[in-house]
Amino acid sequence: MAKKKPVKTGPSPRANEPTEIPLNQQVCQRVKVMRRRKGWTLEQLASLSGVSRSMLSQIERGTCSPTLGVAYRIAQAFQLTLGELVDTATPSSRIDVIRSDDEAYLFRDDTHCRIRTLSPLQLEKEVEFYQLVLKPAGMLGSAAHFQGTREFLTVEKGRVRVTSADIHCELSKGDSAHYAADVPHEIQNIGRGEAILFLVDIYGRGGTGHH
Repeated sequence: MAKKKPVKTGPSPRANEPTEIPLNQQVCQRVKVMRRRKGWTLEQLASLSGVSRSMLSQIERGTCSPTLGVAYRIAQAFQLTLGELVDTATPSSRIDVIRSDDEAYLFRDDTHCRIRTLSPLQLEKEVEFYQLVLKPAGMLGSAAHFQGTREFLTVEKGRVRVTSADIHCELSKGDSAHYAADVPHEIQNIGRGEAILFLVDIYGRGGTGHH
């Protein structure tokens, strides 16, 4: 008797997508962190990645791990390679460099404000580092960040007024301040020229909010 040909079951893998192997929980948390840093809703990420909102929600909650195929589509939405999304190399194993002209790290650039991210986009972390340039009379206003978040600000050039909830102070070149950022807060240029600042966000575990 002739041997029966094997019958394939299940959907065929998409072209150019990796094998469907579940990834670890670190990647789940990284997706959540990067989405919030971008200011995207789950619906926006779903539209950009082609991954359903319900699956993205499960991934972010850690109730399911993305396959490589799903992670590939999520990485594309963030304009990262799959390797950058799932990379688990320890900080001591490499040096991450952010070049001054790398537009991928330009978070915002308009007539009032320019923000450059100085921390690697693909890494999961609770600390973010920014360079902030405010034009004369320019202001950066932020809603409350995650519960327990604090900001550390150093003025490289100019004069600014920092407000955290109903408390404010004025800072000049060389001054630093740290303040609660889990309440509405803002930084306003009160000088005649542009202000250049360095800003560090140290995030808490709960709540919502981002620049």
